[in-house]
Amino acid sequence: MSVDRALGTALAAEHAAVYAYGVIGARTTGELRAVATDAFNAHRARRDQLRTLVIARGSTPAEPDSSYRLPVTPTTAAQAVELAVLVERGVTGAYLELTASGDPALRKMAALAMQECVVRSYGLRPAIETFPGMPVRPDPTPTATAPSS
Repeated sequence: MSVDRALGTALAAEHAAVYAYGVIGARTTGELRAVATDAFNAHRARRDQLRTLVIARGSTPAEPDSSYRLPVTPTTAAQAVELAVLVERGVTGAYLELTASGDPALRKMAALAMQECVVRSYGLRPAIETFPGMPVRPDPTPTATAPSS
């Protein structure tokens, strides 16, 4: 695993998250806009932290794209939540490789970033998702069976 590549992956995900939350914030109101603004600021801070790390390692950080193709273009609050949850899942996955770094400080930073994403996602849609890279959990709900006669 290349730490520089893992940092680049996380940075690219943060660039995309900043873009997506800008769109979400522009298309929402009230509490959802406040949540989107907080997430926008959190992802922007992580993006800036990653840029600083990449530069400190002697590399040139990737710049954001001018535009991103969103998996959902929100026109309703439900679609805005859907996009935000997808963004948080994507960013969580982008940090996964960085948690395998030999540098304890990078591992800690990546784990904390992932935790923040999961907390934000859960706050938007209280559901436990499968951790990236893990098999899908079986449904714990028992299935009703017809009694035998």
